[in-house]
Amino acid sequence: MSEVQQIKSRQRVQDHGEVFTNPREVNAMLDLVKQETERIDSRFLEPACGDGNFLVEILRRKLAVVHRQYRRSALDFEKYSLLALSSIYGVELLPDNAARCRERLFQIWDEAYTAVCKKSRLAQACREAAHYLLERNIICGDALTMETETGEALVFSQWSLIGSRFKRADYSLNGLLKAQPPQPDQVPLPEAPRAQQQQSMLRKEPLVEQTSLLDQFHLTAQNPDNKQEEPASAQPETDEEGRLLHEYPLTDYWRIAHEHQPLARPGL
Repeated sequence: MSEVQQIKSRQRVQDHGEVFTNPREVNAMLDLVKQETERIDSRFLEPACGDGNFLVEILRRKLAVVHRQYRRSALDFEKYSLLALSSIYGVELLPDNAARCRERLFQIWDEAYTAVCKKSRLAQACREAAHYLLERNIICGDALTMETETGEALVFSQWSLIGSRFKRADYSLNGLLKAQPPQPDQVPLPEAPRAQQQQSMLRKEPLVEQTSLLDQFHLTAQNPDNKQEEPASAQPETDEEGRLLHEYPLTDYWRIAHEHQPLARPGL
């Protein structure tokens, strides 16, 4: 997009506040976190991505690193270029912008991929995987309500490279924003006076009864003041890290496009 073309129409600006960021400003802001933009597996989420001005530049930087490190091996380039693509996420309110964003990202990835892997026997499978990743990662929805255009919760897939295979775990945006850091399970014992310690040892009684922080939380959270319970949330159930309560098996990188049935995660 040229530097002067920051709007598509006055009506879209009035209806949606749609104004695109110039490449000059995009690169200036990304340079503030340059080290992260050059990490292949560093994840970026743009909650109002438009047609992808920020995301395409991040992908270009990541693919430049992949090319520099893995251009001599088509197999490694395939794997790490898909990892770079899988680390980019976006939410866009307008369907035409979301579609254009996916198209631009795929074109940039495909040009880099074709230059190195044009003779790969897995070329078609890898391109299908790239399309699938973009369908999962660039979502048409509203980041403020955290819902898609059909009213479903915004859910993103985390793709982790383990050896030569990919691991997928799904997270809801709502769960990620509400995720809490792990809490210590026990309240630390205070230091008691020496005389009290001696008495306690003679009586063989504990100085202070330990209480689980989680137990305290559940006691206070269970219907305080006899209030009626609130209706169940429309958001999907997640664990403490925001992850949906299922996981997917490892898959070969060129088979990402094939859906897997989620496996039950016991104990959550």
